[in-house]
Amino acid sequence: MEVAAGWEWDDTLFSGTAAHYRRGRLPYAPGLADVLGGVLDLDGRGRLIDLGCGPGTIALGLVGLFGEVVGVDPDAGMIDAAAREAEERGVTGKVRWIRARAEELPAGLGSFTVATLAQSFHWMDRESVAATVRGLLRPGGALVHISDVKTPTRTVAGLPYPATPYAAIEELVRRCLGPVRRAGQGVLPRGTPGGEAAVLSAAGFAGPYRHVVPGGQPLERTTDDVVAGVFSMSFSAPHLFGARLGAFEKDLRDLLREASPSGRFSERQPGTEVFVWPRGPE
Repeated sequence: MEVAAGWEWDDTLFSGTAAHYRRGRLPYAPGLADVLGGVLDLDGRGRLIDLGCGPGTIALGLVGLFGEVVGVDPDAGMIDAAAREAEERGVTGKVRWIRARAEELPAGLGSFTVATLAQSFHWMDRESVAATVRGLLRPGGALVHISDVKTPTRTVAGLPYPATPYAAIEELVRRCLGPVRRAGQGVLPRGTPGGEAAVLSAAGFAGPYRHVVPGGQPLERTTDDVVAGVFSMSFSAPHLFGARLGAFEKDLRDLLREASPSGRFSERQPGTEVFVWPRGPE
């Protein structure tokens, strides 16, 4: 099943974005590991598989809760970035990185206590992946779906710098790449699909049990951080601009300079939403 009608995954979806992730993406809410550790009663001895792991953001953020962590992603740049980060953190002995789609996992991975999907499920053949994940989980295990809490605005009132001009950035991307969202070699005229709950329920998972890790903490971002954030997104990945990349970046930096001559922006930390789906009975 395709992620959306008329679109098929290809390996350029996140091409070139990994180098911008650590600097450009806003973090998950502080306390996420503590919440999951408590909710799932983790004792540092289980196994985690993180599907669509990117540069290891969640896998490495939760590494202290497990005896072994396996991160899976189809993008070579993401896997390389995750491996470098693991080495920097001194945890290479506890992690394993696999370059593969979640739909094409290698045999012999064993069973897992927890599987995580952090803002990645919508890129997958969800019915197939849900069934595969349920088969990988031990009795009593759970799938955890993680995403930012979707709030219309996060006010920066009282913070020292202007808000990041996201609407103007999105308009600049549209002017350069066209009005329809780009995704790898294709487009997503209706965006990515929702309805994860129906897919996971149909696969036999129980629940879900929702938990919110609160955000709202003030963050300070530089122009370089915001530029990296733009280039970390699939719909504005560097390769999509081709020969126009330099011109786009100049226009982007001009826009940001006009919005904040100091080169600094204020943000509020997004909250993090966690849905825990127990494996459920056979």
